[in-house]
Amino acid sequence: MRTLATPLLITSILLTGCSDNEVGDVSLGLFTTKDIKIETFTDPVVSGVTCHISHVKGNLDLSDPSDMGISCRQTGPITLEMIDNINMSKSGEVVFKTSKSILWKHLKIRRIWDEKNKTLIYLSYSTKETAGSAKHSMTTVPLWGNPVWKQLEKPQSPQ
Repeated sequence: MRTLATPLLITSILLTGCSDNEVGDVSLGLFTTKDIKIETFTDPVVSGVTCHISHVKGNLDLSDPSDMGISCRQTGPITLEMIDNINMSKSGEVVFKTSKSILWKHLKIRRIWDEKNKTLIYLSYSTKETAGSAKHSMTTVPLWGNPVWKQLEKPQSPQ
């Protein structure tokens, strides 16, 4: 068992801080190995939206806490074509995923479309495939005032 744990620990230490998307790193104290990492990502379909995610990462831990925060804002154009290409189901779609442990635990972000209010909802949550998790955070990007708002108001003509 020890022979398996040693390479996993070394790999975990070497991979710490390898994210190209990390924009912030705040220590939780002098005598802890845990830091709050702040990462950024651009929605892969709605490229005019940028999200910032904060979550705790332990440099020597096999599993990180499930706590996280998220904030998304419009940082570029959002077009009707982008909105037409998103998943419109009630559960939306996963647009970001990162591991929170060696096995079974992930931080995920889903994009959900609120048709009535013409708003993009981004839900960050932690999954524990064996036990579930209630930890989550949410942010919205309303399209009010955006040029695409008026396009969404118009009835679509058959093509």
